[in-house]
Amino acid sequence: QVQLVESGGGLVQPGGSLRLSCTASGSGFSLYLMGWYRQPPGKQRELVARFNPGGSTRYADAVNGRFTISRGDARNTVSLLMNNLRPDDTAVYYCNSPVSSTDITPRWSWGPGTQVTVSS
Repeated sequence: QVQLVESGGGLVQPGGSLRLSCTASGSGFSLYLMGWYRQPPGKQRELVARFNPGGSTRYADAVNGRFTISRGDARNTVSLLMNNLRPDDTAVYYCNSPVSSTDITPRWSWGPGTQVTVSS
């Protein structure tokens, strides 16, 4: 089992940037299985960025061109760089691994998440 811990959230003004980090521990972790999800207030959790098995990346339309998923600086970490943030990006952000390229069901238990609030 893999344990996940997200960090880096906070309050940012519209147009600002944040970099989130996800640290994984335990056996079975693979960088190129990872993705970032978010859950806006009162809404369902959604997958916004992911690595594909071949190492390419894929993004939800709402964040494409603004968010970038990448390997983190430390071992077993994944980052999400978020630029040009908008109020509708406000959500709790989580990392996890979608079980397949067509099924976003998370492979592991959720971590605590990190709150991102975009507001002036």
